[in-house]
Amino acid sequence: MDAMRILMDEHQSLAAIIHAIRHMIGEIEAGRLQPDHKLLEAMVHYLEAYPEKRHHPKEDAFLFGPLRARTHDADAALDRLEAEHADADARIAVLEAAVQGYAHDPAGGFAAFKAAFNDYAAFYRNHMMTEEREVLPQIRKHFTAEDWARANAGFVADDPLSGTRATARAGEEDFAQIFSRLVAAAPAPIGLGAGPYKG
Repeated sequence: MDAMRILMDEHQSLAAIIHAIRHMIGEIEAGRLQPDHKLLEAMVHYLEAYPEKRHHPKEDAFLFGPLRARTHDADAALDRLEAEHADADARIAVLEAAVQGYAHDPAGGFAAFKAAFNDYAAFYRNHMMTEEREVLPQIRKHFTAEDWARANAGFVADDPLSGTRATARAGEEDFAQIFSRLVAAAPAPIGLGAGPYKG
């Protein structure tokens, strides 16, 4: 099931960026790491752009919508997830403001950035767990072969980590390349520690 494989790969890439930021915050707080503000800002941008431009639209179109057509068993979870998708701009704006505030005021902005990040990380963990524990089992139970064919085709046609896109648009971000650059710049052991993030 290509749709499920790609969905879980995307969840893992988002979780990896969240884990990397958490690790960096801990190392900065302990005095073992000098902050790379460009890297932190790029990671936060990834958390904003990747889910909203590529991940959530596929979930809504190829998984959540078809599931609603097959059963009402997942309606409560789907209502919650879709409301969270709709609130994404406001939620990420808080984190973006905090990481920018930290860059402009490294001494005074760290605590606010850490608090905003912890709130975001807790939210996203619960969001992904709802999808994986409540919705995906219902999809596996109720999807028909036709539903799977549509979902697989939709996810394969737009798999950011492999660089596929059904209709490439000028100026679109290459999330596979961005992810690779973030991993290269992140400090060991979470990344390659290749040096400051160049963007």
